[in-house]
Amino acid sequence: MKLFHLSLASLLAASLCACQPTPKTGDRPLSTYVNPFIGASTNTKTAGSYHGLGKTFPGATAPFGMVQVSPNTITGGDNGPGYSYEHTTIEGFAFTQMSGIGWYGDLGNFLVMPTVGPLHTVAGKAEQPENGYRSRYEKASEKASAGYYSVFLTDYQVKAEATAMPHSGMLRFTFPESKESRIQIDLARRVGGTSVFQSIEVVDDHTIKGQMQCTPDGGGWGNGDGKADYTVYFYAQFSKPFRRHGVWSAEIPDDWSRKRQDVTSDRYQDVVRQAKIHPSVSSFEGKHLGFYADFDTKQGEEILLKSGISFTSIKNAEENLFTEIKGWDFDETHKACARLWDNELAKVSVWGGTDDDKTTFYTALYHTLIDPRVASDVNGEYTGADKQVYQTDKFNKRTIFSGWDVFRSQMPLQTIINPVLVNDQINSLVEIATQSGNEYLERWELLNAFSGCMLGNPAISVLCDAYVKGIRNYDVEKAYQYACNTSRLFGNNAEGYTPSSISHTLEYAYTDWCMAQLAGWLGKTDDQTRFARQAKSYASTFDPESGWFRPRDSKGEFKPLPEKGRLQEGYGSMESNPYQQGWFVPHDIDGMVALMGGREKVLADLTDMFEKTPNDYLWNDYYNHANEPVHHIPFLFNRLNEPALTQKWTRDICRNAYRNDVLGLVGNEDVGQMSAWYVLASAGIHPVCPGDPRYEITSPAFDKVEFRLDPAYASGKTFTVEAHGNSPENVYIQSATLNGKPYEKCYLMHSDIVAGGKLILQMGATPSEWGKNSFLTNKQYICNPIIYCLFV
Repeated sequence: MKLFHLSLASLLAASLCACQPTPKTGDRPLSTYVNPFIGASTNTKTAGSYHGLGKTFPGATAPFGMVQVSPNTITGGDNGPGYSYEHTTIEGFAFTQMSGIGWYGDLGNFLVMPTVGPLHTVAGKAEQPENGYRSRYEKASEKASAGYYSVFLTDYQVKAEATAMPHSGMLRFTFPESKESRIQIDLARRVGGTSVFQSIEVVDDHTIKGQMQCTPDGGGWGNGDGKADYTVYFYAQFSKPFRRHGVWSAEIPDDWSRKRQDVTSDRYQDVVRQAKIHPSVSSFEGKHLGFYADFDTKQGEEILLKSGISFTSIKNAEENLFTEIKGWDFDETHKACARLWDNELAKVSVWGGTDDDKTTFYTALYHTLIDPRVASDVNGEYTGADKQVYQTDKFNKRTIFSGWDVFRSQMPLQTIINPVLVNDQINSLVEIATQSGNEYLERWELLNAFSGCMLGNPAISVLCDAYVKGIRNYDVEKAYQYACNTSRLFGNNAEGYTPSSISHTLEYAYTDWCMAQLAGWLGKTDDQTRFARQAKSYASTFDPESGWFRPRDSKGEFKPLPEKGRLQEGYGSMESNPYQQGWFVPHDIDGMVALMGGREKVLADLTDMFEKTPNDYLWNDYYNHANEPVHHIPFLFNRLNEPALTQKWTRDICRNAYRNDVLGLVGNEDVGQMSAWYVLASAGIHPVCPGDPRYEITSPAFDKVEFRLDPAYASGKTFTVEAHGNSPENVYIQSATLNGKPYEKCYLMHSDIVAGGKLILQMGATPSEWGKNSFLTNKQYICNPIIYCLFV
């Protein structure tokens, strides 16, 4: 039997068996602390930035599930999750979503909407919902928890509820009395664009199946620039036979562009509004289709729809459905999904804090357990980058690798609690590189697409961090070769910089350091020497005259300073300014400090950065926690021999940048990164340099945090951080013990964590001398090619 089958079978068995113990905090299952509304806003006005806020979705999903059944309030604009809390109407409930991303988003496929009255073939506009199938909704009725969502649609007087399993989902609609009740499915709908071709077959009076093809011509990820090219297959059933059914088909002219701005235009929407109705058809295909099923309903009558989803075939969509949801018990399916979440959330448990604190924590952990999601079906089959069908017994195929974001906190967190997932991710990236013929590691992958989104070579960081932590169940030589190809294709020029870009220069230098580490471990000494030399190239963009990093042009000249100087966003920096980006030399902090003028000067500058940061941590020119380039910076105080300042500022960020509120994420969730930072920092640990198995110790936000370890990768069962005397005032570490022995270092190694044990921190209200003069500089370690970095 295949490994995937075993994994899925055990997962489902655990969820469906009522006799399994439910992980709890106190008397509550952990899943009850999850509030999916945290971050569920794309509001740019409130954010004070064009990036918006968390951009999470509030709907139902299972851990790392292929399916997300979630309300969608908007198709166009920079609204990646298809939903924003302040919107007043709902278009429908889609079975696929992305979490926390910008760039116009994608997925949002198989949009299901219950309606009553005349048939509308277009969603219509939010300001005039009566002219389409969208509906206003009762805000107070909207509820969401792990694996569940519900809302009351006021225009139709219908209660809608959603739940999900890993490859399938279920909707329950409670209708009023009517002879015009309906469930309709917009098969063309897609966040940020449209599906360009659909087909549907009516199997019988309660079953349909079909496909929806989504290509770059239909917009989607990056409005087509992300090159997303996938097909969603579905197999769906209704709990009640439909009285009538049909298809609507909009005749989109062949010469029309179908990108985001086209699909949302009045011209395009008018054509969809005038779509032809084809009643009682047994099958149909076209460029813009929808399906409707009519019912006579009594007051309070429930009609359910369930569907399996696959990115491989209709047959697999059917198998996915009947493997996971055999009957029509919505409540039991919801309970099964909640049990999956209870088990996953138990990988990090917390004690202490208020219920709001626990909700903030477990929702953050929940958001880190959505991606990289499974892309293979229950039988292990998946569509490869060459559009061929593959089947593997070695790993689960994963998708949605938001590399530039997640290499910093999300993937390091998973190396502790989900090392198998990290292994899956590397295998998936290596296979995509092979199947596509590209033979390099993609930096931002969505359903096999080499989007090239953002910058740097983050997959190299993930590979390096995994390898040094003993996660190596993949073709190491092939992964290394592809990493070499990646570095060769995307790197600094012969002079050691990327023209016009500080961000590229520094991030390429860091991943060249990662390559040097890998080469050393694998005994490739020539490569190690070359990459180690290239890793120093970050200094090529430092301007001694201005005392900071500046972009150089193609001739090597520094580009003119803008009026705001290093605070100018976009001046050689990606989604940041030089002040924020310039601190990104995680692999050579000693060299960076020397370049910047020495410890005292750097310490004063870094302190000034935080003191000028607004209390709410929304988008700003200083410590901009709303975006990823700065996420390691608070931990640099540890490296500057001032660990109390790391403790002070990380506690402040945890307190003010995260909270139990729709606006409780100050920036885009970015596929788990924003929340992973909180999970690690609030637990009292966080890396500065993935690839170096060192975690900086900081002030925990909870009295006790326990990591459950994977016995396949760890000799210990759990690693616990306890903070004695912890309180909102007592944020400073006074002393520490590790496994009962005094501990003076302000860092831990990965080997300390996976060995299991207990770190006890005594907390107080004033800074102490603990952790000072205990740190080791980057120059003081060598790397053992067999196991871990060893310090000397």
